[in-house]
This record gives sequence, structure tokens and C-alpha cells, in this order.
Amino acid sequence: MNKITRPIPQGNYKPAIRHNDLIYTSGMTPRKAGFLVYSGQLLVDTPIGTCKDAVCLAVMNALGAAQACVQKGEKIAVILQLTVFLNTEKGFTKHAQVADFASDFLIKNLGPDCIGSRAAVGVASLPSNAPVEITIIAKVT
Repeated sequence: MNKITRPIPQGNYKPAIRHNDLIYTSGMTPRKAGFLVYSGQLLVDTPIGTCKDAVCLAVMNALGAAQACVQKGEKIAVILQLTVFLNTEKGFTKHAQVADFASDFLIKNLGPDCIGSRAAVGVASLPSNAPVEITIIAKVT
């Protein structure tokens, strides 16, 4: 993956907002420099490995948005909530396995105990036909 950077909003919102020691990110899709890199729906027979790069890019964008809210001398201590929305066709059941790519990315970048709760949700569509959209709630120390 590339260097983690702050993503470019695709509408009238902030990529992340901080309240005290909590950071809430907006939904992040697999974009680079504002351009959607991966698109399309996850089909029942989609091999989950083909989703990895899209998921990792989306979670990298979420982490970048969160890190932009961290002040000097602070760090993200834990991801309290990781939500992975997947653009899936009816009958797709591998949500948790695909969401593991996001968890693995965060663990690699923040450490083994960084993940709190997680939800993996299948939806009928996502903005710009993105295959994945990810939000996080992070705690700063």
C-alpha cells in the first residue's frame, strides 16, 4: 500500500471530526487523489482475495482521515468501532472474511490490540458504485 494520506472529500463534509479524545471518520471508499480506483458489486462467486486491495485502500483512507486529527505527541490508541459496508449482490455471505482485510491493515499499522468492535454490512449500492465504504471511530491518547 501507499503512504497513508488525508483523503479528499467527495461532497460537503469533513473527512473526519474530533471530539475530545474521539475521532469519527466519514465513509471512505477506495479512492486515490479523489478518484475511485475500484468499482462494482461483490458477487456471490467473487473470490474474496480480489477485494483485498479495494478494502485496504478504503481503510487506509479512513485511517488517514483520522490521523489528520491527531496532534503532535498523540497517537491513535484503539479503533473503537470499525464499520465495513460492502456493495453486494443478494446471497453474498463472505462479509466477515472481506472485512478481515480492513482489520488486518489496521493491526499492521496500529498494533495487535487496536481493534475494538466491528460490523460488516452488505448493502445494495454505495456511492459511485464503490465496492466498499469504511468508517472508523478512533480513540486518541
